[in-house]
Amino acid sequence: MLPIRDETPRYSTPYVTYFIIALNVLVFLFELSIEAKGPRALDSFIRTFGVVPLHFERAASAGHFSLVGMFLPVLTSMFLHGSWMHILGNMWFLWIFGDNIEDYLGHFTYLLFYLLSGVAAALAYIALDAGSNVPTVGASGAIAGVMGAYFVLHPKARVLMWFPPIFFFHLPAWLMLGYWFVYQFLSATSLGAENQNMGGVAFWAHVGGFIAGIVLIKILPERHQHSRYATW
Repeated sequence: MLPIRDETPRYSTPYVTYFIIALNVLVFLFELSIEAKGPRALDSFIRTFGVVPLHFERAASAGHFSLVGMFLPVLTSMFLHGSWMHILGNMWFLWIFGDNIEDYLGHFTYLLFYLLSGVAAALAYIALDAGSNVPTVGASGAIAGVMGAYFVLHPKARVLMWFPPIFFFHLPAWLMLGYWFVYQFLSATSLGAENQNMGGVAFWAHVGGFIAGIVLIKILPERHQHSRYATW
């Protein structure tokens, strides 16, 4: 099933959401230019700027842990994607749910929220799949944080869903997002390790990002009502 749109109104222009989407697309186009030089070039790039849990484990055990060196791939991995379907799916979910969270938090706080959710997602993946040598890339951990925040703020919002090939109907956000989270958690606990070792989905990153979004949206301040229509 695929969400088509939500029915929660917004009161400001989601400039940060637009910026994040544009940045992800530009970075993916840059990845394609690297891939044109050969698959090994892209693999080296992904292993450098993606999150590889085994690298963190080895660095920690060897005592060569560099905070900057370790944090860089956590940050850059959020803007890398493995395929057109990967980036299109992630950006579509961000397009649907991101604007309302940005509307609630304000632009700068929303950007901070997004990055912190992505960091939390990466740390969850590193901690719970520490021996994996598979690079993980993608914005889905940060976007899972956006979905967790939406789950808290707009549980009764109606989301139009498409069930291929032809069925369309509305679901409350709490049901759609709750089902998504339970699926990610069950996949992580039962099939996640095997799937990730084969280069599949980093389910623990999704779980960590979603939980981080729920926590952060309760901690970070809401944009003041009198500035509801401001841009920054």
